[in-house]
Amino acid sequence: MDGAGASSESGSAASSLKSMENGCSGKDDGCPKQVSPLTGGGSRNTSPLGCVRSRNTSPSRQKVVKTKPRGLDEETASTFGKAIHPDVQMEDNIWAMLPEDLLNEILARVPPFMIFRLRCVCKRWNTILQDRSFLKFHSQVPSHGPCLLTFWKNSQTPQCSVFSLPLKTWYRIPFTFLPQWAFWLVGSSAGLVCFSGLDGLSFKTLVCNPLTQTWRTLPSMHYNQQRQLIMVVDKKDRSFKIIATSDIYGDNKSLPTEVYDSKLNSWSIHQIMPAVNLCSSKMAYCDSRLYLETLSPLGLMMYRLDTGYWEHIPAKFPRSLLDGYLVAGTQKRLFLVGRIGLYSTLQSMRIWELDHTKFIWVEISRMPPKYFRSLLRLSAERFECSGQDNLICFTSWNQGKGLLYDVDKKVWSWIAGCALQSYNSQVCFYEPRFDASIY
Repeated sequence: MDGAGASSESGSAASSLKSMENGCSGKDDGCPKQVSPLTGGGSRNTSPLGCVRSRNTSPSRQKVVKTKPRGLDEETASTFGKAIHPDVQMEDNIWAMLPEDLLNEILARVPPFMIFRLRCVCKRWNTILQDRSFLKFHSQVPSHGPCLLTFWKNSQTPQCSVFSLPLKTWYRIPFTFLPQWAFWLVGSSAGLVCFSGLDGLSFKTLVCNPLTQTWRTLPSMHYNQQRQLIMVVDKKDRSFKIIATSDIYGDNKSLPTEVYDSKLNSWSIHQIMPAVNLCSSKMAYCDSRLYLETLSPLGLMMYRLDTGYWEHIPAKFPRSLLDGYLVAGTQKRLFLVGRIGLYSTLQSMRIWELDHTKFIWVEISRMPPKYFRSLLRLSAERFECSGQDNLICFTSWNQGKGLLYDVDKKVWSWIAGCALQSYNSQVCFYEPRFDASIY
């Protein structure tokens, strides 16, 4: 499978469209020839009157007449719908004198992963990607679109592959520029990727831009230990913040919330999270608010980045929810993804959306059974879930598969490729940007 195959929830329209496409897939004239069975024992009409005045209209005697579109000659009809790419002579002396601004504008419209490969063409193109004029044009060009970044370690060597959803292609990005630490993926936002890990006995946090191959270590926190982190990028302000909540195991509940500001290059201490029992270490950031699942009290804990205070939201989870993931959408939309059902034969994957006025979860979609059985063959099998721009990605640790759901289009599609085959791979959404600064 070369690309991600899509399947709508209303599969009747898709199946009919497929049958129409298969119905006109002839090799010779564009449509298959109709071959009717011969009827045994039939007599031949040899009378002159029958040949002149009558016509045999039985299905066995119908003749298929080949036609072509009216107003098109044979050459035009055969090439109709095919793109014609005439050979254009590229004169080196003309392209070598291309103005710098025009070259920057052209390269800014090339997909980012292809630009990354073009750095090896010549020294001029290698340096032009760090040029301010190019970055200015690049920032004005619309985003490439959402991508999926997978990160794993092969023989202690960091490996990274990115799947472009618009291009439906995998790209390998070298990650040897990072230090040899025992770190793990925190997340990504607006072109930057955040990692945290241990440099010996010290807890470290680093931010990098995979396309520019630049990275830096952030200052240590006031209470420097393994914490739950999430990164937020402000595109207009060209800055980013990292929020550190409780420790990664949830044992130490007396740690204050700390926020890193790239403008100040320092951590600030905020309110301690109220004593709660966290349901999951997964967090979601939506509309300047950070959300976490809690068991006691049941519901959500919300952290407001503008005020620095925590609030409890009494949004009860659906019945028989086995495992839930919070996923942030666009325009204040917050989703809950999880399995329902105590028995393996009755389990299903469902998606809910939070009603911010009534504080209830409203079901909006269910994973079709064929996708659920293929993604999770065992009832206790683990899966990961992440989201961005109303897209939700499901990854299975054991099956090595990836499934994508578009909330707006209500379409499920498999993610093709072998980059998810690694058992220890971590996945997050990623937006490739050359102009994303680590400072």
